[in-house]
Parts: sequence; structure tokens; C-alpha cells
Amino acid sequence: MQNIACASIEIIDKAGKTHIVCSGAWTIESLGALSGQFEHFHPTHELIWDLGAITAIDTAGVALWQNINESFQKQGYNPTIIHAKEEYIHLYNLLYSSPSNALTPPPLPSRLYRIGKAAYETYSGILAFIAFLGEAFILLFHTLRHPHLIRYRSIGAHILETGAKALPIIAISAFLIGVVVAYQSVVQLQKFGADIFIVDTIGISLTRELAPLITAIVVAGRSGSAFTAQIGTMKMTQEIDAMKTMGFDPFIFLVWPRVIALMIVMPLLIFFADMIGIFGGMVIAATQSHLSFSEFTHRLQGALALKHYLIGIIKGPFFAFLIAFVGTHRGFQVSMNTESIGQYTTKSVVNAIFLVIACDALFSVLLTELKL
Repeated sequence: MQNIACASIEIIDKAGKTHIVCSGAWTIESLGALSGQFEHFHPTHELIWDLGAITAIDTAGVALWQNINESFQKQGYNPTIIHAKEEYIHLYNLLYSSPSNALTPPPLPSRLYRIGKAAYETYSGILAFIAFLGEAFILLFHTLRHPHLIRYRSIGAHILETGAKALPIIAISAFLIGVVVAYQSVVQLQKFGADIFIVDTIGISLTRELAPLITAIVVAGRSGSAFTAQIGTMKMTQEIDAMKTMGFDPFIFLVWPRVIALMIVMPLLIFFADMIGIFGGMVIAATQSHLSFSEFTHRLQGALALKHYLIGIIKGPFFAFLIAFVGTHRGFQVSMNTESIGQYTTKSVVNAIFLVIACDALFSVLLTELKL
């Protein structure tokens, strides 16, 4: 039977040397007996550690022995070790001689490595997003062939959540954008006595560019992040796994209702932002240029061509498509820890805003080439 006697130390002076004889089991359960044993020990001779009587030792025992030995070394002694078993030496080397346990931080990877890693992660992310889109469209075609699978109630709930409940923040943002554009335009146009052209500036810039873009950015921050957090939480709580087990496809139940709902409400939100933004411009025009609401409206009817309004509205479904798919895609990428929800929610908002701005730039280039 293995000897499980408590750890003990015996100090023996012989032949002008001090032998510190260690015995028993130097394990975490039996080290209490050694507490404070060396507090008042002041060696006067050469020190020798005799470890031959130790019956067992673990990492706690090695750590205690190392602390005692270091205290001797700080006093100027260099103890000699005798009768140490091979397995004890191996355990000590694992704890104190392995490079992985060094206190110095590991060297930073080279800049070329970091650039290559970032490029590979970007490339892998693009491929994953394309695969996500492909799977979603395959299931969309399947759903269209079986209309009973369409989740009308879920679509209606998301229309309420992403549309009606977003009106207050859209109104505030659009009104302030209209105020800013009008105020800055008035300051410049008054220098040339061309105050009336403030109507043209507000009408065209808001309906064609600013209202769709601001609305999409607000929706990306509000609804896109919510999509990621909702699906990510469902993945963490294994609700998605339960849906798959019961034969429900997550794309039909979680992805497409959100995408369709957002594509329906985005043009409506842009129209709402157009109206509120133009109203904000009317207020500034009336206060700064003394341009009445009726004069503003009359000028707007002649300055704002229908194509500018339609171009802004047409952008809505494209922006909504990008925001909804990025949000749901990032939600499915959440891993099984709470920290990843925050990480992927942030990525969702950043990616969605970037894609919206890039899409808007493509629209501008294309429409300019088409003379629109």
C-alpha cells in the first residue's frame, strides 16, 4: 500500500553540513504540517536537500519546495539536491523549466502574417456569406412551391417591430438631417441672393440620397443588431438545434420572415423620412429665409422630379436585403458563449452599414452612367 504519511522535514547537522531531510507525501492534502517551519531557520553551514524519503509529490508540493529553496538562495546559499527521484525532477522541469511557463510574453507574429491572416479571414467570411445566401435562396424556392410554409404571422410581427416601432427614431433623425442640410444651404445661398434654391437642394438631396441612406443606417443599428442578438441567443440556448430536431428549417422560420418584413417596410420608412426631412427643411427656410410653407411647396413641385423620389424608394428593398441577411448570418455565427453575442452584433452593424454605403455608391455610379 502506498505510504500516505504527512509531509515532514528534519534538519540534521553533520560533518559541517546541514541536511534538510524531506519525507512523507508532499501533496496538497498533507502540506499543512509544514506551515511556518522555516520562519526562524537561519542556516550556518552548507545546505543539502535530501529528497529520498519523499513518497509522493504533486504540483503543490513542488511549488512549496521551490519557494523554500528560493528563500535560501536569496540569503546567499546554493543548496545541493541528493536522492531526488526521476519523476520528481521531471515534474519540476515541467513547472519551472518549460519555455511555455516563462513569464516573458510570446513573440508577436510578423506584420506579413497578420496581413495574411486578416485577408484569409475576410476571404473565408465572404465565402461563408455567399454560401448562406445560396442556402437561403434554395429554401425560398422550396417555400414558394409550398405556400403553406410561409410564416405570415411572423412576417407581420416583424413588420410591426422593424417598421412601426422604428418611426420615432426615423422621424427624429430625418428631421435633424433636414434641418442641417437646410441651414447649411441657407448660409451659402444667401451670399448670392439665391435663397429660393434651398428648396431644390433639400428636395433632391433628401429624397434621392440622404433619406434612404440615413434610414438604412438607423435600421441597421436598430433592427440588424436585433436580428443578430435574437438568433444568437436562440443558438446559445439550443433553440435552433431543437427546431432542427423537430423538423423545422431555421431559414424558413427565422431568416426569410425577417428579410421579407424589412424589405416591405424599408420603402415606407424612406417615404416617411422624406416627408419629415423636407418638413425640417421647410422650418429652417421659413425662419432663416422667410420662405413661407406655401412658397416652399410650390417651388418643390417644380424642382423635385418624380425620378429623384423613385430612385430613393427603389434603394429601400436593396438596403433592407443587405441589412437583414447580414444580421441573420451573423446571428448563426454566434458561438456558445455570451461574449460572442456582443462581438457578432458589432460586426453585424459595421458590415451592414458598410454594404449599404457601398450599394449606394454603386447606385450613384450606375444612375449617373444612365443619365438619371
